[in-house]
Amino acid sequence: MTPKARVQAALAKQPVDRVPVFMWFHPDTARHLSEVLEIPAGCVGEAMGDDIRQAWVNNNYPMCGITHEHDGEGHTDEWGIRWVKHGGFNQIEHSPIQDAGPEDIQRYAFPYDKIDALLTLMDTVVPESENHFVGCDVSPCAFEMYWRLRGMEQGMLDLAGSPEVAGELIRRCADFAEELARRACAKYALDWLWTGDDVAGQQGMLMSPSMWRELVQPHLERVIRVGQSHGLPIAYHSCGAVRPIIADLIDSGVNILNPIQCNCPGMDPLELKREFGTHLAFMGGVDTQDLLPHGSVKQVRAATQRLIEGMTADGGGYILAASHTVPPETPLDNIFAMYEVAGITRTRIHDAAADIRARLSNTAR
Repeated sequence: MTPKARVQAALAKQPVDRVPVFMWFHPDTARHLSEVLEIPAGCVGEAMGDDIRQAWVNNNYPMCGITHEHDGEGHTDEWGIRWVKHGGFNQIEHSPIQDAGPEDIQRYAFPYDKIDALLTLMDTVVPESENHFVGCDVSPCAFEMYWRLRGMEQGMLDLAGSPEVAGELIRRCADFAEELARRACAKYALDWLWTGDDVAGQQGMLMSPSMWRELVQPHLERVIRVGQSHGLPIAYHSCGAVRPIIADLIDSGVNILNPIQCNCPGMDPLELKREFGTHLAFMGGVDTQDLLPHGSVKQVRAATQRLIEGMTADGGGYILAASHTVPPETPLDNIFAMYEVAGITRTRIHDAAADIRARLSNTAR
């Protein structure tokens, strides 16, 4: 099967030759794998057999797509957010309207004039659309974009003391994501629209479910409807304990939930599959906090086998992925063991890397 056909079949709960895979690696993990496989870090996903090609076109690109060599280095993005590398990840150092009053918040200008440039980030994945499943990521769509602009502390204070101010800015964040989605869906032949906001922490929601339903859900639904109008399945990402709103996400039109942070309350993947699997596909669930970095090869094999079997018990509806980026302290034997259980052997990965090296060598001539 082609990667595209494999993902399409899995989402439709039809037979596949192996479970689809879409893995996210910490930048240091990707560099380590690139050294072992002797290929550029940007080709690691290809060598490892990832079936999905996707690009960030919203504010996740400045967070995840721009890399700095040293801690303390950073950049300011098109939204005016200052990012600085700490511990391998870009983290927010300054939010542009964290100290602003209501009038200045209202005057804040989203980078609509940069949309054409942002959409060119899809140019690296679209050429692979014949064989691979291609997605466009327009997240963060509403709440997470709001607190990136406002700062987490001030954003939470707004929710408690000035929900009308928070609600208006959340609406405007979703306006921008909706426009990105509209133009991306019109320009590219996509296989899904990827949405999302981190709306939960390790122990529970960052706001009450009722507040989420009032302030966030209606605006998220506007973004979702863009993808639906083009006949696309809708993927949604939120880290943390989002169990209280999963039924609401289904009602809003979400078809695929990611990343299933399995150590959080209510987020056991097999329990979620039993409760919501009739209406929802899942991507994720491989534990990156304990299992992958600290488990034995035997434990990784057993847990991955149990996860795949449980999540595909009704015939499919599952894409193998980690619950977060695979951390750099993960032993390579554990990574290869996880892939082997998914039907991608270490030999196959090294053969794919050899093909990549040959292709790059021919291109350079």
